[in-house]
Amino acid sequence: MHELSIAAAVAESARDAARRHGAASVESVRVRVGELSGVVPDALRFSFEVVTEDTVLAGAALVVEDVPARARCGDCAGQFAPGTPPRLWCPRCRGAAVELVAGRELEIVDVTLPGGDGCAGNHPARRDAQQRESA
Repeated sequence: MHELSIAAAVAESARDAARRHGAASVESVRVRVGELSGVVPDALRFSFEVVTEDTVLAGAALVVEDVPARARCGDCAGQFAPGTPPRLWCPRCRGAAVELVAGRELEIVDVTLPGGDGCAGNHPARRDAQQRESA
Protein backbone atom coordinates (compact mmCIF):
# COMPACT_ATOMS: atom_id res chain seq x y z
CA MET A 1 0.00 0.00 0.00
CA HIS A 2 1.88 3.06 -1.25
CA GLU A 3 -0.61 5.32 0.54
CA LEU A 4 1.35 4.66 3.75
CA SER A 5 4.52 6.21 2.35
CA ILE A 6 2.53 9.11 0.89
CA ALA A 7 0.83 9.69 4.25
CA ALA A 8 4.24 9.65 5.97
CA ALA A 9 5.56 12.29 3.53
CA VAL A 10 2.46 14.47 4.03
CA ALA A 11 2.81 14.15 7.82
CA GLU A 12 6.50 15.08 7.66
CA SER A 13 5.72 18.21 5.63
CA ALA A 14 2.96 19.21 8.04
CA ARG A 15 5.24 18.60 11.04
CA ASP A 16 7.88 20.82 9.42
CA ALA A 17 5.30 23.58 8.89
CA ALA A 18 4.17 23.33 12.53
CA ARG A 19 7.78 23.46 13.73
CA ARG A 20 8.56 26.54 11.59
CA HIS A 21 5.55 28.34 13.07
CA GLY A 22 6.18 27.20 16.64
CA ALA A 23 2.91 25.26 16.80
CA ALA A 24 2.54 22.35 19.20
CA SER A 25 -0.15 20.70 17.09
CA VAL A 26 -1.85 20.67 13.69
CA GLU A 27 -5.61 20.93 13.18
CA SER A 28 -5.84 19.77 9.58
CA VAL A 29 -3.95 19.08 6.39
CA ARG A 30 -5.68 19.57 3.05
CA VAL A 31 -4.50 17.61 0.02
CA ARG A 32 -5.62 17.38 -3.61
CA VAL A 33 -5.77 13.87 -5.04
CA GLY A 34 -6.37 13.34 -8.74
CA GLU A 35 -8.67 10.62 -10.00
CA LEU A 36 -5.82 9.09 -12.03
CA SER A 37 -3.10 9.50 -9.39
CA GLY A 38 -3.38 5.90 -8.29
CA VAL A 39 -4.07 6.98 -4.70
CA VAL A 40 -7.10 5.60 -2.86
CA PRO A 41 -8.39 8.47 -0.66
CA ASP A 42 -9.80 6.19 2.08
CA ALA A 43 -6.51 4.30 2.30
CA LEU A 44 -4.64 7.61 2.48
CA ARG A 45 -6.88 8.82 5.33
CA PHE A 46 -6.39 5.58 7.24
CA SER A 47 -2.62 5.65 6.67
CA PHE A 48 -2.48 9.28 7.81
CA GLU A 49 -4.17 8.32 11.10
CA VAL A 50 -1.63 5.53 11.60
CA VAL A 51 1.49 7.60 10.88
CA THR A 52 0.35 10.60 12.94
CA GLU A 53 -0.50 8.63 16.07
CA ASP A 54 1.46 9.92 19.09
CA THR A 55 2.85 12.90 17.11
CA VAL A 56 2.01 16.62 16.97
CA LEU A 57 -0.41 15.65 14.20
CA ALA A 58 -2.40 13.19 16.33
CA GLY A 59 -6.08 13.95 15.79
CA ALA A 60 -5.45 16.23 12.82
CA ALA A 61 -7.96 15.87 10.02
CA LEU A 62 -6.74 14.92 6.58
CA VAL A 63 -9.07 16.72 4.17
CA VAL A 64 -8.94 15.16 0.72
CA GLU A 65 -10.11 17.18 -2.28
CA ASP A 66 -10.87 14.86 -5.18
CA VAL A 67 -9.76 16.18 -8.56
CA PRO A 68 -11.67 14.68 -11.50
CA ALA A 69 -9.67 13.69 -14.56
CA ARG A 70 -9.90 15.94 -17.63
CA ALA A 71 -8.33 15.41 -21.06
CA ARG A 72 -7.93 17.76 -24.03
CA CYS A 73 -8.54 16.60 -27.59
CA GLY A 74 -5.68 17.12 -30.01
CA ASP A 75 -8.06 17.71 -32.92
CA CYS A 76 -10.92 19.90 -31.67
CA ALA A 77 -9.30 21.15 -28.40
CA GLY A 78 -12.43 20.15 -26.47
CA GLN A 79 -12.06 18.90 -22.92
CA PHE A 80 -13.72 15.77 -21.60
CA ALA A 81 -13.71 13.33 -18.69
CA PRO A 82 -11.66 10.31 -19.76
CA GLY A 83 -13.11 8.03 -17.08
CA THR A 84 -11.41 5.17 -15.27
CA PRO A 85 -9.71 3.35 -16.84
CA PRO A 86 -8.99 6.35 -19.07
CA ARG A 87 -10.36 6.46 -22.62
CA LEU A 88 -8.17 8.91 -24.46
CA TRP A 89 -10.28 9.66 -27.51
CA CYS A 90 -12.64 12.58 -27.81
CA PRO A 91 -16.33 11.70 -27.44
CA ARG A 92 -17.23 14.67 -29.68
CA CYS A 93 -14.95 14.25 -32.72
CA ARG A 94 -13.26 10.89 -31.95
CA GLY A 95 -9.84 12.58 -32.11
CA ALA A 96 -6.97 11.55 -29.89
CA ALA A 97 -6.44 13.26 -26.56
CA VAL A 98 -2.96 14.71 -26.51
CA GLU A 99 -2.94 15.86 -22.93
CA LEU A 100 -4.34 14.98 -19.54
CA VAL A 101 -5.02 18.41 -18.07
CA ALA A 102 -6.21 17.28 -14.63
CA GLY A 103 -6.49 14.17 -12.56
CA ARG A 104 -2.89 13.24 -11.74
CA GLU A 105 -2.51 15.71 -8.84
CA LEU A 106 -1.10 14.72 -5.48
CA GLU A 107 -0.29 17.87 -3.54
CA ILE A 108 -0.57 19.46 -0.16
CA VAL A 109 -2.81 22.51 -0.39
CA ASP A 110 -2.46 23.82 3.16
CA VAL A 111 -1.80 23.01 6.81
CA THR A 112 -4.07 24.56 9.45
CA LEU A 113 -2.49 25.28 12.82
CA PRO A 114 -4.31 26.11 16.07
CA GLY A 115 -5.50 29.68 16.31
CA GLY A 116 -6.38 29.84 12.62
CA ASP A 117 -2.76 30.12 11.48
CA GLY A 118 -3.19 28.28 8.21
CA CYS A 119 -0.17 27.84 6.00
CA ALA A 120 -1.94 28.68 2.75
CA GLY A 121 -1.78 30.81 -0.34
CA ASN A 122 1.75 31.79 -1.27
CA HIS A 123 3.00 31.01 2.18
CA PRO A 124 6.50 29.44 2.21
CA ALA A 125 5.25 26.40 4.16
CA ARG A 126 2.77 25.64 1.41
CA ARG A 127 5.34 26.03 -1.36
CA ASP A 128 7.85 23.86 0.52
CA ALA A 129 5.30 21.11 1.06
CA GLN A 130 4.15 21.21 -2.56
CA GLN A 131 7.71 21.04 -3.81
CA ARG A 132 8.39 17.95 -1.70
CA GLU A 133 5.22 16.25 -2.90
CA SER A 134 5.97 17.10 -6.53
CA ALA A 135 9.43 15.57 -6.34
